[in-house]
This record gives sequence, C-alpha cells and structure tokens, in this order.
Amino acid sequence: MITIKTSREIELLRQAGKIVGDTHHFLEPYLKPGITTKELDLLAEDYIRKQNATPSFKGLYGFPGSVCISVNEEVVHGIPGNRKLKEGDIVSIDIGACYKGYHGDSAWSYPVGKVNSEKAYLLEHTEKALMEGLMVIHDGCRVGDIGYAVSKYAEAHNLGVVKELVGHGVGSSVHEEPDVPNYGKPHTGPILKAGMVIAVEPMLNLGTANVFILDDDWTIVTADDKPSAHFEHTVLVTEDGYEILTKR
Repeated sequence: MITIKTSREIELLRQAGKIVGDTHHFLEPYLKPGITTKELDLLAEDYIRKQNATPSFKGLYGFPGSVCISVNEEVVHGIPGNRKLKEGDIVSIDIGACYKGYHGDSAWSYPVGKVNSEKAYLLEHTEKALMEGLMVIHDGCRVGDIGYAVSKYAEAHNLGVVKELVGHGVGSSVHEEPDVPNYGKPHTGPILKAGMVIAVEPMLNLGTANVFILDDDWTIVTADDKPSAHFEHTVLVTEDGYEILTKR
C-alpha cells in the first residue's frame, strides 16, 4: 500500500532528507585520489551519527557498509573497502539516514579530479535525466509518467537504462511501495497523490544497459565494463509538483 504521510511524518522526512543532503556536501572535499572507499564510509557514518541519526543501509538486508560506494563500472551497492579512488574515476555514493524512525535516501555521482569527456557526458546527462523524471511529478500523475520521462531523455542521449533496479517509496522504511522504474508508459502505473514520498533514481550506463552481480552478492556492475552513473533524490509529491527533501 502506498501511504500518504501526515504533516508530522513529512517534517521528520524533511529532517532525514536534510541530513542526507548535508552528508553529501560534507563528503565532497574528501573525494580525491588516494582516499579509500572505506575511509569515505567511516567519514559518512560519523557525520550521520553526529546529526542524531543512523545510517539507513548499515545492516539492511545484511549490507556491511554504512553507505554504498560504487566506482566506474560499478552501478550500485558497492561495498566500502580498500579500493583507492584514482584521478579520472567517477564514484557514486548512495546515502541513507534514519532520523527518529524516518529515512532520507539520495545517491549522487562525482568526478574524482579531471575525468574524460565520456564520463563527464555520462554525469551531466544522468543528472539531467533525474530532473526530467522529477519535473512530471504532481498530484494525480502516474509512476509510468516518471519512468517514461527518464528513459526518453536517456535514450535520446544514447545511454543505457538499467531496468533491473528501480526507485521506491520512502518513509518509516527505506524501501516502501511503489516501485518507481526508470522506464514506463505515460498514464500507466500507480497514481501518486500529494503527501506521498518517493525516491527517483536513474542508473544510466555509458554502454549496454545489461548488468550482473559480482560474487560478493552485492556489487552490481555493467556487463561491458563501461562506466555507470547514479543520481537520486527523495521527493514529496505536492498538489502542483514536488519538493526535493534531499537537497545537497
């Protein structure tokens, strides 16, 4: 069931979303060659806890990290470890924070130093695909409208749309109904109403849309080893549009 949040719940979701956005902002200066993904994970966890929140992903379904950190060909769910970021990498950091029982969720992809033109293109247009998806949101729109807007933009820019992974509702659980795919048909799918909260999160690849999971049972990578980018905001559906809860 897709729930309409109360005013109290919305305020807590705003606070959780702000913590997530602030954590992204806090981490940005550390995204330099030589830092390990585990060091970034520890920095994120410490910052989140200092905001009187907890990392939403730590232990979720057994995930061992506090945040998901995915580099280059890794699409999502990268486990923090000893891998060092290098000049020219792109890194996706997916952060969740739980504040007084309610969650914020936002992923963002960043260049490490100077990246090549292909990676810069991927980052630019995956972020724009997210915004295309958000712009169709309002009371009475359908989930299919969002997916159609994302995929139309992505395909016009020759980017592969990962179909196995989707956005979702957000509330007292990190993942709630409905699923929010990054593809779809206009005027189809569940109807969104003011007061609902969802995460929209395009995962787009520079090459094929095909992906597979590594032996760690978490990290999902592109089938052709080409880079992937991931941009996500948690948003509140309003009468005439949307409110981004995870502003950076």
